[in-house]
Amino acid sequence: QVQLVESGGGLVQAGGSLRLSCAVSGRTSNNYAMAWFRQAPGKEREFTARLNWNDGRTYYADSVKGRFTISGDNAKNMVYLQMNSLEPEDTAVYYCAAGLRTFRGPQYDYWGQGTQVTVSS
Repeated sequence: QVQLVESGGGLVQAGGSLRLSCAVSGRTSNNYAMAWFRQAPGKEREFTARLNWNDGRTYYADSVKGRFTISGDNAKNMVYLQMNSLEPEDTAVYYCAAGLRTFRGPQYDYWGQGTQVTVSS
């Protein structure tokens, strides 16, 4: 079982920055993918960024590429999402997710409770 707890959300003006944190506890595997998803009001949850726990490779949604950076600290069991140049369209609840990488892609079986990010114009 894996537990994920997000923190760091809040209210920020457009153009500002926030860093989200995800504390990971429980039994994980080096073959895990760690990811951030977000869900805006009235919209479906969407992929934002992903980090492979073992090789450090990262992946981003086109909408955040060049503005957001996902990183991890294996020793501290933490995953971060640095968000720069925030736009009102980034307003959403952000979720941390974890799961095994498979040939079909990561299977995100574990989710945090989410943290609200609000960007004012």
